[in-house]
Amino acid sequence: MKTNKTKIMGVLNANEDSFFKNSRFSESQAITRIEALITDKADIIDIGAVSSRPGSIPVKPEIELQRVKNIVDSIYEQKLYEKAIFSIDSYEPLVIDYVLNKGFKIVNDITGLQNEEVIKLTAKYNATAVIMHMQNDPKTMQESPTYKNVILEVEEFLKQQTQKAESFGLKDIILDVGIGFGKTLEHNLLLLKNLEHFKYMGYELLIGASRKSMIDKIVTSSIEQRLPGTLAIHLESINKGASIIRCHDVKEHYQAIKVQEAINTQEEIR
Repeated sequence: MKTNKTKIMGVLNANEDSFFKNSRFSESQAITRIEALITDKADIIDIGAVSSRPGSIPVKPEIELQRVKNIVDSIYEQKLYEKAIFSIDSYEPLVIDYVLNKGFKIVNDITGLQNEEVIKLTAKYNATAVIMHMQNDPKTMQESPTYKNVILEVEEFLKQQTQKAESFGLKDIILDVGIGFGKTLEHNLLLLKNLEHFKYMGYELLIGASRKSMIDKIVTSSIEQRLPGTLAIHLESINKGASIIRCHDVKEHYQAIKVQEAINTQEEIR
């Protein structure tokens, strides 16, 4: 099986309730931030306008589009899509249709393509879909999540959704086991430890554990203090087969990944 180049997906939130305040940007700040992410070596820039933190409330699609529209228009007008790949963190057809028509290439769907309209739109534009696993929805996902076997249940969901997506003609798929989305600390750790299990499916694997509360459950820490734990999770995930890392701290991840790659290119002396 081929090894995919590790890609860094930088996060930009166009909403006021994202859990990490340093990832929130207004329209006026957004383009400056995007240019900085590109300078810091982000391969992909993932833009979202609705928080998916535990307990968050969904907003109307029209409001979501209103939040990202001017940013998306500026990206298109300035041809920034020629400098990085742009991804939309959304599951709303109204929003997805608008951005795919403006140079965006990835649909990052936390609901795992449960809406067939999203599959059809992504296929229509020959875009890539990220299929993520989540138990329940953001409002209720952390209310006592339970599994008989988290590995097998996540695998079954991803397998089912990839088959469905391909039946609609969607060709480019990325899988995300959904760290922190309807999982306890133990569930998250099991998925990370067994990430290689999902490689047989033949798709790129994305991991996004940036500054998440699982780190606080291991070592008590505020959101601002969780960069070291984030890097530990993400570097280990790369060793286990992940090739796309979604993070808030692109510059730090780039350095850490380059050092890891330099070590891994050396031969072992036996």
